[in-house]
Amino acid sequence: MLHRRSLLALGAAAALPGAALAQGSNAAGHWPDRPLRMVVPFPPGSTPDIVARIIAQHYSAVLGQPCVADNRVGAGGNLGTDAVAKAADGHTIGLTINGPLATAPALYPSLPYDPQKDLAPVSLVARAGQVLVVHPSVPAKTLEEFVAYGRANPTALTFGSVGAGSGGHLAMEDLKARGGFQAEHVPYRGFPQAVLDLVAGRISAVFLTIAGILPQIREGQVHPLVVTTEARLPQIPEVPTLAEAGFPGAASYAWNALVAPASMPGDRIALLAREAKVALTAPQGQKALQTAGFEVVGSSPAECAAFIQAETARWGALIKQLGITAE
Repeated sequence: MLHRRSLLALGAAAALPGAALAQGSNAAGHWPDRPLRMVVPFPPGSTPDIVARIIAQHYSAVLGQPCVADNRVGAGGNLGTDAVAKAADGHTIGLTINGPLATAPALYPSLPYDPQKDLAPVSLVARAGQVLVVHPSVPAKTLEEFVAYGRANPTALTFGSVGAGSGGHLAMEDLKARGGFQAEHVPYRGFPQAVLDLVAGRISAVFLTIAGILPQIREGQVHPLVVTTEARLPQIPEVPTLAEAGFPGAASYAWNALVAPASMPGDRIALLAREAKVALTAPQGQKALQTAGFEVVGSSPAECAAFIQAETARWGALIKQLGITAE
């Protein structure tokens, strides 16, 4: 979940007139011939919801039909993603995240949809790296010291996340496997409670996006050790990357992707991908996302498909190797 200030910035961008985001015409000819439904598997105000509404506003302006966000919440995003996979009206798309597309197949043996077969990737629209932060009571000012402390004290460290298979959970499990140390997982319903417990010293550490923890970093309530991006984050340029801290190949991101039912024709998918990039690379939308710690990507459908396949392979293998199950 984004920090409130970031949400307000994104909401302001979403409220901009679509015509101001881009000039264009409906290259799909007679499609869409009725309103588009953009399913968002998370609640209003969540990161996927805000990104979806920026894109939907633009689609409404350039495609000649309204594009309406439909929040279908439940099962960690699987419920809404399943609704997209099963849609047969030719006018339903979805904006979802890592879990339902890349990690759910390994976590849920009875998943009601197959992301690889039932969904058509449209665009990887945005991504955000995470930062590992610790409570000041943890005797570590660097990642090397954190790993060494976890090795020497296998029952001392705990870490929070929003559940099994979430980005923060898997980032830490990956680091634990690479570093050979122990830390107990404490799942939460949302990041706000995890941050409260971290600041209070009830847990040792959390991996989360910069927007959710930057105020606490600046106030000295928590200490940042490392970021999961390939390059350092501009908000905390003094904090090294995982590669710089001795863990090359461990970079990871939280990400949002546009998807459609597998039956969606390719020309429509290409159009949706192009216009999504236009919406998010407009100055106002780009600034709002970057302020919130997100990087605009706006990939092609083929690039999105390759990215999802790589993420599915990477995290699915880790989930199976460590025996992680949905809690």
